[in-house]
Amino acid sequence: MSQRQHAIEQFLYLKAELCDAQDWDAYLDLFDEDSEFHVPQWDSEHEYTTDPKRGMSLIYYRNRSGLEDRVFRLRTGKSAASTPLPRTLHQISNVHIDERPDGQLEVKANWTTFYSRHGVAEHFFGRVTYRLRPAGESWKIVRKHVLLLNDTINAVLDFYHL
Repeated sequence: MSQRQHAIEQFLYLKAELCDAQDWDAYLDLFDEDSEFHVPQWDSEHEYTTDPKRGMSLIYYRNRSGLEDRVFRLRTGKSAASTPLPRTLHQISNVHIDERPDGQLEVKANWTTFYSRHGVAEHFFGRVTYRLRPAGESWKIVRKHVLLLNDTINAVLDFYHL
């Protein structure tokens, strides 16, 4: 395994750990201020929306302020659907890295999130594509595109599930 592969995997594991620990300040700090967060909706069995401005999305934030707003609502109790917050466990696998001509990285991975709320345990799973830009000794997330593969969503879906 290359040193870069290991470092990117460690970055993704850290992001998952921060989310599971609900360390929202450190979690948000991983995202660039202009980062896009997109979870498209499926149009059919094998086609999903590709343009969040023209098609439906399960979640779409054009920049980090969308995530910051969600965190604010969680902290203030203004999100009835997320009170109490579920316990989560994020798992990441099959990490693949491609260099982009602009010096950023495109990182693809598979993920599963197990969560428990009100005594009910469920899971979400899918694929994710990140665009990362170098930031000192680490990276900032410039874009997170999540492809949710669940056929049925039995709970409120929020950023901390993905």
